[in-house]
Amino acid sequence: MAERFGVRRAASYELSYIMVTERMPGYDAFVGRWDETRHVQALNDERYAYFIAESDGDLVGFSIVQDWGAPERVTCVKRIAVSNPSNRVGRRLLTGVVDSIFRETDTFRVWLGVFPENQRAQRAYAAVGFIAEGVARGNLYFGGEYRDELIMALLRTEWNAARYHH
Repeated sequence: MAERFGVRRAASYELSYIMVTERMPGYDAFVGRWDETRHVQALNDERYAYFIAESDGDLVGFSIVQDWGAPERVTCVKRIAVSNPSNRVGRRLLTGVVDSIFRETDTFRVWLGVFPENQRAQRAYAAVGFIAEGVARGNLYFGGEYRDELIMALLRTEWNAARYHH
């Protein structure tokens, strides 16, 4: 039987899953984490959108989008994390999130930042269509230190071209 996989907007009662997932072992070096108060603020802020990935009824990942529907038409994938980093769940989650952004808003540019040493994530993002643009030096204060961030982006024109050529 084929797997049922889907990406949908997250519900507030799924916050515990989100917080547990962003705190998984090994994620402290690559995935940001917020306390419950910060998540509740974002969940109640129309400039943020939370997404959940489900596979056969199980929660398998989440993503937080910042600047949802922004008048500047630029949206940021702020965070993406999966419960089990295999089976290309991250790629499928990101594809669903990007599709939602472009279908539900007039966003022209979707961007995200990734640590330059996180090759696995970069490959996943590139597979979805994101293009590396450059390194913003010392752009993030993360884990008590300033870290570089590779900026990757996908434009609506590129998304449209990829959709209509498959």
